[in-house]
Amino acid sequence: MPQPIKIGQIGTGHAHASGKIGSLKRSKDFEIVGVVEPDEQRRREMEKTAAYQDVRWLTEEQLLNVDGLKAVAIETEVKDLLDTGARAVAAGKHIHLDKPAGENLPQFKQLLDDATRQHLTVQMGYMYRYNPGFQFIFKAVRDGWLGDIFSLHTVMSKTMSLEARRSLLQYPGGTMFELGCHIIDAAVIVMGKPDRVVPFARHSARYDDGLLDNQLAVFEYPRATVTVRSALMEVDGFRRRQFVVSGDGGTADLRPLEPPKLKAAFSRPRGPYKKGYQDIPLGNLPRYDADFTDLAQVIRGEKEFEFTPQHDLAVQESILLACGLPTDG
Repeated sequence: MPQPIKIGQIGTGHAHASGKIGSLKRSKDFEIVGVVEPDEQRRREMEKTAAYQDVRWLTEEQLLNVDGLKAVAIETEVKDLLDTGARAVAAGKHIHLDKPAGENLPQFKQLLDDATRQHLTVQMGYMYRYNPGFQFIFKAVRDGWLGDIFSLHTVMSKTMSLEARRSLLQYPGGTMFELGCHIIDAAVIVMGKPDRVVPFARHSARYDDGLLDNQLAVFEYPRATVTVRSALMEVDGFRRRQFVVSGDGGTADLRPLEPPKLKAAFSRPRGPYKKGYQDIPLGNLPRYDADFTDLAQVIRGEKEFEFTPQHDLAVQESILLACGLPTDG
């Protein structure tokens, strides 16, 4: 086995931070050398959780100067992701940058350009990239099994308490920014950058907080449309999260997304699959594990990273447009 890659984590404030440290603990590819949390009160709270038992707490300066450190997972609150990621890249580290990539598109582009110039990888934390259901769909599209795509319909919803909603009020993009970003990434993988994005944003909950909690965005392409929906009031919304791709050669209907359950219809037999509708057997993976396996292979030079800076920039621009936010900073 190759030597584990030294990695650290900066921040514990992101919604996915605990899950990421859990995956890194399970990984045979990485050695966690330290975790940074500058907010002392939050650090004391995190020290009591199972996820952060037995980690070494460092300052950011100490972490970035650990001998042999190769990578950093950036898990701050969203508002601090880009500034923190830029400092890690400036220190010569590969980064896993959680989602979405802030609200300033030029700043994100600068971070990507700086990383590219230093031959460093920026891996975005979109949690469905390595999901077996999405992996099947991405391959089916690449291999032409679905023919020419004319429709992609997605839903990414859940219920959220009033207290939890308060954490989103600082971001004017609402639920599309916080949740919809995951399936926008997947939509751009399938369809590429849209020609135009038309947002529809509503506040629909009974809570009088003004949060944009019921959003739709339509992505326009020359011969196709994509709809992205995200709401925060849908009962048992996890079970109706979906990603449905239709082409003139077939349809792939993934719902729910976790654990992935996929049905597909083909106009003719494709590989081991018959004509018509059928269940597609899939495995299931813990969130984030495959992300870090892939990152380790890229850092070791065993493969090229498939998600280019151009893709990540197109995704972030699409997210901001879907939220009705400016893209010029």
